[in-house]
Amino acid sequence: MSKVEEFEELRPLLFSIAYRILGSVGEAEDAVQETWLRYDGSTTRPASTKAFLSATVTRLSVDVLRSARVRREAYVGPWFPEPLLSDPYQDPARSSELADSVSMAALLLLERLSPLERAVFVLREVFGFGFDEVATAVGRSEAACRQLLVRARRHMEAGRPRFAADRQERRELAARFFDALRNGDVDELRDLLAADVHLIGDGGGKAPQGRGAHGADHVARLLTSFFRQMVRLDVTLEPHEVNGLPGGIVRDRDGRVLQTLALDVLDGQVQAVRSVLNPDKLGHVGPVADAWAFAREVRRARRQPE
Repeated sequence: MSKVEEFEELRPLLFSIAYRILGSVGEAEDAVQETWLRYDGSTTRPASTKAFLSATVTRLSVDVLRSARVRREAYVGPWFPEPLLSDPYQDPARSSELADSVSMAALLLLERLSPLERAVFVLREVFGFGFDEVATAVGRSEAACRQLLVRARRHMEAGRPRFAADRQERRELAARFFDALRNGDVDELRDLLAADVHLIGDGGGKAPQGRGAHGADHVARLLTSFFRQMVRLDVTLEPHEVNGLPGGIVRDRDGRVLQTLALDVLDGQVQAVRSVLNPDKLGHVGPVADAWAFAREVRRARRQPE
């Protein structure tokens, strides 16, 4: 097998590792590309190509994350990971770990960890690497990696919900949610929302965004009012899994992406609705709309009688 073939076979794994460490599609793709350049430029073949490439992409991702954390401290408003529409790496033996680790909620919990804790947790807990491989990847002893994992697990478990919804329950509730939204049924939508539900948007100062909303009644009314205006402007809501959870892509009349939505579902109710509006985070989804121009169009529409 050639170097190119070996690399392409492992590319999905490398991207999935990098994305979970970085929370950015673009930065993960860059880390994978740099990993290829280093592999292609090496004069010797490693004993284990998988171990070598995984270690390389991990180290690159950790370095990027250290600088990214400084930028995120100055980020305008809430910061969310870039939406991931599909995870390229699949492993039936670890399907639950893979699905859980890519959700918005899990990635936000990972943000609480140090870069090394995050890398160790991702390699060991999500992908099942041995401690010897983890130690090589992060440049620490196996004993140090075990301590890093203990701390990482403690942080992650403290923030995780006690009960999770299964995939079928999520899909069914999401279908009812989007039906209620399309029909403008405030009462039905309210019934699907947890009492303390949050509606939160990430615009990064580069797209119009409200202050968010809290509480079932407030969120239900805000969402139905928003969608009513969107329908008048020929905006479409395309249901689509986002970060392994039910969600959707909002497009303008020309099919350009305005935002993505992701629903956190727990105990038969929607606990949070997270939207990503920052155009810098949407380019990999498709052509991106001019959010400010669209906001002006919305304001004009509001002044016109229905």
